[in-house]
Amino acid sequence: MGTIQAICLSDEKGTAKKAIAQAELLVDHGLKGDAHAGSGNRQVSLLSLQKILDFRAKGATVEYGDFGENIVADGIDFASHPIGTKFRCGEALLELTQIGKDCVNPCAIYHRMGDCIMPTQGVFAKVLQGGIIKTGDEIHGE
Repeated sequence: MGTIQAICLSDEKGTAKKAIAQAELLVDHGLKGDAHAGSGNRQVSLLSLQKILDFRAKGATVEYGDFGENIVADGIDFASHPIGTKFRCGEALLELTQIGKDCVNPCAIYHRMGDCIMPTQGVFAKVLQGGIIKTGDEIHGE
């Protein structure tokens, strides 16, 4: 079980996401108001807090949302769960659909650090049940 540390969204694609206190997840869409939301298997991106902290320990200055993640959680290693795992968070239910992301063009973080964690540690999910999620909500596999 983990705890949501940050919820992030962006108004436009190609910009860093900004942390907000709460958001609404919409069935088969993603975070309401997020530029990357939409149908398909990558409606919501999730990243484990420990992976961000490990990356910072290498000297990176990264904030919540810099990797394009929608949800950051402490106490859960998303990438260690198999595809199909369901996660309950707040009122919502997510299903893990993809682990890692192939970056066609290296991101700004890769250019600064020579590395990025999203190709191996970022995971994606689709929204099976919508609802409100808030920073501090528990998130756990079902």
